[in-house]
Amino acid sequence: MKIAFLADPLDTFKTYKDSTFAMMREAARRGHSIYAFEQGDLVLENGLVTANAFKITLTGEADDWYRADKPASSFLSEFDAVIVRKDPPFDMEYIYTTYLLELAEKQGARVFNKPAAIRSHNEKLAIAQFPQYTAPTLVTRDAKRLRAFHDEHQDVILKPLDGMGGMGIFRVKADGMNLGSIIETLTDNGQRTIMAQRFIPQISAGDKRILLIGGKVVPNVLARIPQGNEVRGNLAAGGLGKAQPASARDIEIGEALGPILYQRGLLLVGLDAIGDYLTEINVTSPTCFQEITEQTGFDVAAMFVDALEAAAGAAEVAGSVG
Repeated sequence: MKIAFLADPLDTFKTYKDSTFAMMREAARRGHSIYAFEQGDLVLENGLVTANAFKITLTGEADDWYRADKPASSFLSEFDAVIVRKDPPFDMEYIYTTYLLELAEKQGARVFNKPAAIRSHNEKLAIAQFPQYTAPTLVTRDAKRLRAFHDEHQDVILKPLDGMGGMGIFRVKADGMNLGSIIETLTDNGQRTIMAQRFIPQISAGDKRILLIGGKVVPNVLARIPQGNEVRGNLAAGGLGKAQPASARDIEIGEALGPILYQRGLLLVGLDAIGDYLTEINVTSPTCFQEITEQTGFDVAAMFVDALEAAAGAAEVAGSVG
């Protein structure tokens, strides 16, 4: 297969932990051809979507890890699969990218995750579709409602709807210290909608990443454990990643959501869970492949490429029938 990755600049990859690199390495090991391009390489002209993509060859080195051919303008339908691995922020440029990719799909491209599905599943708000698995949650820009939520639950988490890596997350305990200032800052004085959730004490055991691939649950999760006085377990915020078998509750949540999200066009999903509660549904560029594989021996990248091969093949058959 010819597989194109829409990703951040390759020179920014930390190959020892990057999940996109793990996907590329496994695909190359199987003999697939690997291409890459960035958001700015997408072009719409005369109704047709192209990308200035370049073929890469992996060197096997940790740092100087790839060789790139000269970029060439290609229709995305020329690839057997286009994999969206652009990191947030999920800003208007990201949304424009999903529009272009969706148009490319209509021209025959096979894109994973589906751009419309990425756009429709805000990584914070999507949990509202599955309230049976979530802790008490409020989404609003109204300071009075946020204060009332804190009064009711006493210990809460406040966070923006467009953050990543633990950015902008605040905990406010029963004393309400700095609550007003935090609300003003996060909502931009009532101009921006945010999320409040009841604090889940089990964060001390880790913010768990549950991976769903092709609608199936990866049997091991990565618990990202906060360090020191930090309330955030995100690896980007200094959390310690500890792989462990998925709990019965993790599997219950994963098996309930997996088929639904896969049917919507989400080949790869990263659920975040604290204790028994679902806290986020990550669909842009879920990570933790290498950490889970290195600590447990379960080859996450192989499971992903298996699912990609099956999905790309099914899409090609559907396209030829249509």
